[in-house]
Parts: sequence; structure tokens; C-alpha cells
Amino acid sequence: MTPPRTYPATIAAPVEHELIIKKSRFIATVEPVTSVEDADAVIARLRKQWWDARHNCSAMVTGLLGDQARSSDDGEPSGTAGVPMLEVLRRRELTDVVAVVTRYFGGVKLGAGGLVRAYSTAVSEALDLASLVHRQSLTQVTIDVAQADAGRFDNLLRDWVPRHGATLGEPRYAALATLEVWVPAQEIDRLADDIAAASAGSVVPVIGVERVVDVPA
Repeated sequence: MTPPRTYPATIAAPVEHELIIKKSRFIATVEPVTSVEDADAVIARLRKQWWDARHNCSAMVTGLLGDQARSSDDGEPSGTAGVPMLEVLRRRELTDVVAVVTRYFGGVKLGAGGLVRAYSTAVSEALDLASLVHRQSLTQVTIDVAQADAGRFDNLLRDWVPRHGATLGEPRYAALATLEVWVPAQEIDRLADDIAAASAGSVVPVIGVERVVDVPA
């Protein structure tokens, strides 16, 4: 069996973190984004917010596979800020995220190596505080059951989902109750067997579309 494809994770919400190194303030902000344009808007907003800072260096990775990346040293010596920040995002295997590190110069020069460490540490420590959102390819499975049986099958799916890397979808109620679950491809047969056992074979799952779904860590 072909192993399921893996995708870079992202973060659930913005995080801000500050550290002081030889009197310079480094304020790291990491935020989830949906596109390059979204990341650019975050950078522009933070430049405006921290307008009096010496530098607002940035790095971003976007795209489902993390195939779009960009960084800026914003006046720091070339290669000492944006690229180290980007390398942190890459090492963490993240996408759809932008990092901005704002520096208020404290009067003491750090040297190239010191700058690399400062900017990369600022982003790394900010990400340590972030909640991750994993992404995986899941297949939609729906089952139609009588209204009277909806509660029983809903409980079955709620118990089943966390043990098989799946996630619940939105139920729909009409003449029948339609319950939805998003399932890793390798677990579909197991789900079908468990539903068959619970219904004496009277409920047959319907396999639907496949999509990449965000799954909180």
C-alpha cells in the first residue's frame, strides 16, 4: 500500500514573542496566512505598527506544499536575518505562515553570527509558543440512517474518529440523518467493517471526495 502523502503543518493563531540581546529588542511575530498577498499585508501592518524600529525583517512560506518562500533582511547585512528566519520555518516543516522580527537597536553591534542567532532564535522561540495545525489528505464518507438511529451512530463515529486519524464533518438532517466523517484512505475499509457490524450490514457508507483537511494537533 502506498503510504499517505504528508503535508507541511501551519499554526493555529498569531504569536508574539520578545527577547533582549545585548540591549537590542527583538520582537518576533508569527502569523498564519492563506497566500503571499495575505503575508504581504501582515508585513505591511507590522511595519506600520513598529514604524520607529530600525529593522522589520521577514520570512514567509506559503502554498499547500510549502513551495513558495520569500525573505527580507530589511537593511541588516545580507543573509543575517531573513534567510535564517526562513530556515527555521523550513526546519519546522511549516507552510502558510509569515514571520516578522522587529529590531530596536540597542547600540551594541552583534556581528554576522550574532545576528543570525538572534533572528533565528526569535522565530524559533515564538514558534515554540504556537499551536500547530496538521494537514492530511482525507476522504469523505457519509452514512444515511433513520432519525431514531442517528444518536447511536453519531456516538459510534465520535468514538471511532480519534482512534483512526479521522475527523467528523457536519451532519445533515432531513427524512434521514446523513452523518459525515473524513477518513484517511487506509482506514476506509475499517470504517465500513465497523459500520456493517454495528448495523448488521444494513447501513452502507458512501465514499465521496478527497481533500486536504486541517487537523489541530
